[in-house]
Amino acid sequence: MVAARPDAPPRIEGPGPVPAGGRPVAFMFPGLGDHYVDMGRELYQKLPVFRAEVDRCAELSAPELGADVRDWMFPRRESSVATERPAGLDLRRLLGRDRGEASPEQRALDRTFIAQPALFVVEYALAQVWLHSGVRPELMIGYSLGEYVAACVAGVLPVEEMLVLVAGRAKLIEALPAGGMLAVTLPESALRDLLGDELSISAVNGPDFCVVAGPPEPLAALARRLDERGVVSRKVQTTHAFHSESMRPIADRVTAMAKQHRFRPPRIPYVSNVTGELVTDAQATDPAYWSEHLCRPVRFYDGLTTVLRRPERILLEVGPGQTLSSMVMGRPLAADESPRLVVASMRHGLSPDSDLEVLHRALAKLWTFGAIDGGAFAQAAPLAEAPTGAATTREAPAEAAPLTATEQALADVWTRLLGAEVSAADADFFAHGGNSLKATRLIYLVSKAFGVKLSLRRIYENPTIAAMAADIDRERGGAAATTATPAAGEAKRGADARPRMRLPNGLWITHQNEGETHHFYDDIFAHRSYLRHGVELPEDAVVFNVGANIGLFTLFVHHEGKRARIYSFEPAPPLFEVLSRNVAEHGVTATVFNFGLSDREREAEFTFYPRSSGMSSFYADEADERHVLQTIIGNQRAAGQVEVDDISAHAGELLDVRFQADRMTARLRRLSNVIREQNVARIDLLKVNVQRCEHEVIAGIDEQDWPKIRQVALEVHDIDGRVAELCELFTRRGFEVRAIQDELYVGTNIHNIYAVRRVSENA
Repeated sequence: MVAARPDAPPRIEGPGPVPAGGRPVAFMFPGLGDHYVDMGRELYQKLPVFRAEVDRCAELSAPELGADVRDWMFPRRESSVATERPAGLDLRRLLGRDRGEASPEQRALDRTFIAQPALFVVEYALAQVWLHSGVRPELMIGYSLGEYVAACVAGVLPVEEMLVLVAGRAKLIEALPAGGMLAVTLPESALRDLLGDELSISAVNGPDFCVVAGPPEPLAALARRLDERGVVSRKVQTTHAFHSESMRPIADRVTAMAKQHRFRPPRIPYVSNVTGELVTDAQATDPAYWSEHLCRPVRFYDGLTTVLRRPERILLEVGPGQTLSSMVMGRPLAADESPRLVVASMRHGLSPDSDLEVLHRALAKLWTFGAIDGGAFAQAAPLAEAPTGAATTREAPAEAAPLTATEQALADVWTRLLGAEVSAADADFFAHGGNSLKATRLIYLVSKAFGVKLSLRRIYENPTIAAMAADIDRERGGAAATTATPAAGEAKRGADARPRMRLPNGLWITHQNEGETHHFYDDIFAHRSYLRHGVELPEDAVVFNVGANIGLFTLFVHHEGKRARIYSFEPAPPLFEVLSRNVAEHGVTATVFNFGLSDREREAEFTFYPRSSGMSSFYADEADERHVLQTIIGNQRAAGQVEVDDISAHAGELLDVRFQADRMTARLRRLSNVIREQNVARIDLLKVNVQRCEHEVIAGIDEQDWPKIRQVALEVHDIDGRVAELCELFTRRGFEVRAIQDELYVGTNIHNIYAVRRVSENA
């Protein structure tokens, strides 16, 4: 048994979330207008995280674009007007008063079907740099295309799918007739009466600052009328009338494209351009929303009002230029309002500063403002080479041997796939964010790079750079591949070497398997499955978490319930070890037990699946477990989850790997005995998620303890009518009962029962 202290300090290993008590940060993603040739070139050359993300996005978008977006972003010409940085800040061009002709490279990049994917790639890559540096947004807002970046970072669509949508949308816009846009210094209400039928308000950027869009001729006529009235207006450099009724002819086609993807509720809140309020789950997941976003005005001023409701937020602009920062700073302060904290993290195209100088200044400002602590600042700063004039020499540890040619080439493949630099021979694929889906993509990339076809099993058996490279060399040399033998003392990874990951909500955790952990996170945190069916967590809740696994539900209760007291049960020693670390690291008020619950005190054989821990059981049935997993994969495919196709060719092999088992003896106890020993007076929620022995857990409750239990959330395997049997039992004992089956589990015997006590039981 381990009792974690509530004041246990967290350990920081690698980039982490904003420290407790730190200033909250909002990401701001700009739209088109400030994009330029070579935006982020220095970051690409010298910042591994940025380079890896740009390379990955370029490879993912190439089929849709028919070309490599990097060729437009970073032209290979050595001497070009576009690639030369000005000696000083050119205010005339910055203010749009320069009539000079753009370079051929800039004209190419300005084409809509190129500019939009290129800007998305730069902003997404820069966001990953900040996330890797430990700066996690509490909230996000994007301008026009920037909302797509915000949605992607929030997990609404994975980047590979969002890139397809962005590129397809841009192609449709490119085919529309040319249009124009005009920035006008009038309020929205006064401007509407001047528009006529052909023009639309495209954006509301301030109380007296709007943008009008439409066909060129009526737009020019409006500009003349405004000039006659003394109203200041300025032509916006654009190719089309974005966010206007001119986009309506392609709205249905954008909706149809969006329907090809499965949108998910955002894991990080962000502001809708359409409403100016936080986007709702219904909006973010509705394909029709994205066509309305195309045709409706960008209500950025309203969106800033939403962001600034929490005035202590630091606003970090994540993209080229400082347009959004200037809008924030130009917004009048209320009489009692403190000065706003705004940080730009990328230079304007006409600025003489270097990319790294701007990034380092932004990092320093975040530290000064209190968004990142000293330790995280020290970790983040070395991500890039220091600006000119600073020491940049770094010596490798003496014991680190240089990588072989195969190891280096493999490390480059990993870096592109995983989105983080890999440079050590002992780097572990799964500890660096690899999972079964990424392993299947790795098979293709290795085949392309080395002409060798690895099996999924061999990737799992040889997960380090050194072992996998040796396997590749053996295969290329014609020798039969064998499992790499670990060095002495490395046969098992100790607790300190266990993989860690940051959840989408910013929590750092130790975990067992990344893909499984993401599934648990979506179910518990994102979809809030346990609280969607009438279950509540009152203040000072007492929660029994039976089948705690690595502790995500325990962490959820800790963060959701005020002053909750949690009792967590996990019989598998490997999972208990991870659970204990996560509970201690986050200071959870919990008592953690290394045993399971049953109808009697005993010991029993436990089958533990390291790569499918949620299916581990005292009643292992591999045939049924394989059926369940195959059915889940089939349901995901039917729901349009494209990534499922990636594993189809390796399905049998994947199942073999997933069900490699360790068997151990584990202890079982009765729930009522624990209640008595711990002097528990009430249980506000009994959550049971065990494999095929849920009926035994319930049978371990004595008659006198039933009145103490107020709510039950139970996963049930419907064996021999078990769902009906348990529903009848809970109903008889005074609970309102709901039995449901999640769409993911249709075709299996897995159901959920939610029981909430209707009246106090007199027993």
